[in-house]
Amino acid sequence: MSSELKDKAIKGVAWTMIERYSGQIVQFVISIILARILTPSEYGLIGMLAIFIGLTSIFIDGGFSSALVQRKDRTDRDISTVFYINVGMAVVMYLLLFVSAPWIADFYKQPELTAIVRVYCLGLVISSLTSTSGVLLVINLDFKTTTKISLSAAFISGIIGIAMAYSGWGVWALVGQSLSSCVISAVLTVYFVRWYPKSGFSRESFRRLFSFSSKLFAATLITTVYDNITGAVIGKQFSAAALGYYNRAYGFNQLVNSNITGVLGRVSYPLLSQIQDQEDRLRQIYKRYIQMSAFLTFPLLMILCGVAKPLVLFLLTDKWSDSIILLQILSFSFMFDGVIISNLNLIRVKGRSDLILKLEIIKKAVAFTILGIAIAMDSILAICIGKAIYSVFFALYLNTYYTKKLMGYGFRDQFSDFGPYLFVSLGVLAGCLSLSYIIPDSLIALLTGVIFGLCAYGMVCKYCGLYAYKEFMNIIGPKLHFIG
Repeated sequence: MSSELKDKAIKGVAWTMIERYSGQIVQFVISIILARILTPSEYGLIGMLAIFIGLTSIFIDGGFSSALVQRKDRTDRDISTVFYINVGMAVVMYLLLFVSAPWIADFYKQPELTAIVRVYCLGLVISSLTSTSGVLLVINLDFKTTTKISLSAAFISGIIGIAMAYSGWGVWALVGQSLSSCVISAVLTVYFVRWYPKSGFSRESFRRLFSFSSKLFAATLITTVYDNITGAVIGKQFSAAALGYYNRAYGFNQLVNSNITGVLGRVSYPLLSQIQDQEDRLRQIYKRYIQMSAFLTFPLLMILCGVAKPLVLFLLTDKWSDSIILLQILSFSFMFDGVIISNLNLIRVKGRSDLILKLEIIKKAVAFTILGIAIAMDSILAICIGKAIYSVFFALYLNTYYTKKLMGYGFRDQFSDFGPYLFVSLGVLAGCLSLSYIIPDSLIALLTGVIFGLCAYGMVCKYCGLYAYKEFMNIIGPKLHFIG
């Protein structure tokens, strides 16, 4: 790999890790404080909006951001066109949600949702004003600026949310936190990026980008419906409190998972797009991303699963104890996300959004079948188990089908690369679970489990001479050396 590309990879990973971890640490502390003040039902009310926010966000972007990143010959007119599309769709989607708010509230039988929807969803319009500027930062691999923006927004909005919660605003503290985060991010993005559309809307640019984005939009839409329909079903079929337990369990897993998959995915897509025509280099670098993703994601999720009980009891108190078993099961549904996303990124890099659409149709046909069976069992536990079954036994294998056709890198090859990290992580899980149930004190059990898990995993990886362990040590050592 060229020295210039290597430097971009190292800096991109380093700053994205700083952004993710610093921002997530801030958000984690804030979420813990809020969870101790607010109730599961109040969290559940915001969770009921997830499917509507998720779907409208997909319509607002329409896959055009990914199309901009993927294209090497993008022009300012292309960028300006995407800006107008994002803002225009955001206004339309907000007006639709504003009018639909009473029906949403009636669907869940929660009258207060009408006002919440109309205020909370203003963030969609605010974010759309600078979303294109954010894409430019990704294209330029300027994650240092992104870090400054996201960390500042997380900290300031968190303080606002906590102040509102302590003042007795209830669920509106979460609304205030979200809305202030959007405003702060938009203001800082304008300040740092200083981009504005210099051209008008171009039909030619729209047509060029739409050929790629339309299929990606359809695929993302299917995925978003599946990802968010679970919360909608739980909120409708059970209660706001039940949805609060589910969202808290889901959030812990997402916190761990998104840090790793977000770092590698965010850096790898624009980086690999630059060498999309160099088959051998692309395959070798891609293999290394798969191994690094598995090395980091597997143990963290299994440690989270192992220490779930003391974690919830110590940080959130007994009122959130119903989320413990859900957290443990969902850890397995998130486990292979890094590998799955890496496969999808490779297909996107090759410009084959049509294959992504085909893949999502097949996968989600299986996923919705499993979800339907779980819903019929009238059990939140069954729903979580169904998500884990889908992820472990179906999504993982299906996502490797087209990477084998495109790059000759299928499930068997990938399993041989990530398998060692999987088996070591499962061993760590067994140890952490044992410690969590043997040690009665929650804080001691939590600290002991985490320390044991990290140390045991590191020692086994070092003893076995696993590739990703060596690469990781190079990243954090004096001589950074991530790839090639």
